[in-house]
Amino acid sequence: MNILILGGGGREHALAWAISQNPVCDELFAAPGNAGMAEVAQCIALDPCDAADVVAFCDAESIDLVVIGPEAPLAAGVSDRLREAGILTFGPSQAAAQLEVSKTFTKEVCDAANVPTAAWAHFDALEPAKAYVTEKGAPIVVKADGLAAGKGVTVAMNVDEAHAALEDMFGGAYGAAGAEVVIEEFMTGEEASLFVLTDGEAILPLASAQDHKRAYDGDQGPNTGGMGAYSPAPVMTDAVMSRAIEEIIAPTLAELRRRGTPYQGVLYAGLMIENGRGRLVEYNARFGDPEAQVLAMRLGAQFLDAIIAVARGEVADMRLNWAPDHAITVVMAAKGYPGSYAKGAPIGGLAALEGDPMVKVFHAGTATHDGQIVSNGGRVLNVTARGNTLAEARTRAYAAVGQINWDGAMFRTDIGWRAL
Repeated sequence: MNILILGGGGREHALAWAISQNPVCDELFAAPGNAGMAEVAQCIALDPCDAADVVAFCDAESIDLVVIGPEAPLAAGVSDRLREAGILTFGPSQAAAQLEVSKTFTKEVCDAANVPTAAWAHFDALEPAKAYVTEKGAPIVVKADGLAAGKGVTVAMNVDEAHAALEDMFGGAYGAAGAEVVIEEFMTGEEASLFVLTDGEAILPLASAQDHKRAYDGDQGPNTGGMGAYSPAPVMTDAVMSRAIEEIIAPTLAELRRRGTPYQGVLYAGLMIENGRGRLVEYNARFGDPEAQVLAMRLGAQFLDAIIAVARGEVADMRLNWAPDHAITVVMAAKGYPGSYAKGAPIGGLAALEGDPMVKVFHAGTATHDGQIVSNGGRVLNVTARGNTLAEARTRAYAAVGQINWDGAMFRTDIGWRAL
């Protein structure tokens, strides 16, 4: 098969790395890709959100399958255009992807499907939102309704903090994404990620993972797109997962079918788990980043088999063989992330890590300048390692981080701390 991956982050590099190992893959392209993806795919200067250009490229290169990595092309309706053109596609329709694009939409679906989640209210103006916060008190959660690259959420521990977050959102800090907000009840418990593959009917759970959203050690600092992850997550027991699928995933999919917008792709549920039961924090319509990196390390080439089964509507017949070990990824970000940061810093030491089969550095925000890998984003590298235990995987990952020469890098030193 000739395969095109849309996207250029660490998630897409992990998918490209796994897909490239499968003998079913003949030619692999990435749009736009990154410096790391160029090792396993031909990177194309193509806007992944321009549906017409994507379809034209697929026609020109006889692409058999398109794998959509990030949420923006889904929100732009690229998956719909590809399917209309008869191209096998992995990723939900624009209508079904509203589960990520609009938090208000998700809450309405949850209410209709009786899915356990936080109490909520929607606002499109600042003063009524501030009055609601004052009435409810804190802690309380303030979310931009639209797509904000994982950063449009404030867990406010006092009313003043919530008011400041609302002023930022309605003041344009997140652009159009913050023109409307959802204010939620603060939920207690431990957060973990549940991923399932679905063709709209059958549900195939993937291995569990846990993300680290906060910028600094001890889960302190601002929310980010994710500073690290590990798999499996002990809090996501078989019992918790089964109950979450029964009470959260299956009713959501049924409600989308009832609305005439069945969901096909990976559905990522962020759960807050307490007393053996999960409540929905939010949905994402794509693989998590950096969770995809640890899942790819444990699943390998089978990732492509699973993706094809979803795209063809054959999930009911799919079985996966997960490696019985642990994987962890440490995100190396540019100093200042998730705020302002510099680009163009040279990065060395990567070649020395290439020979270790238990370690893989997935690129996120990188570029090549005069033959040198340089930083080109906020989250730049995902240093990922496997081990027989989580402690062993973590030791291996941080040893690899120590071999990378990059002035201006920041990273958390406690990835996996909840499990360890």
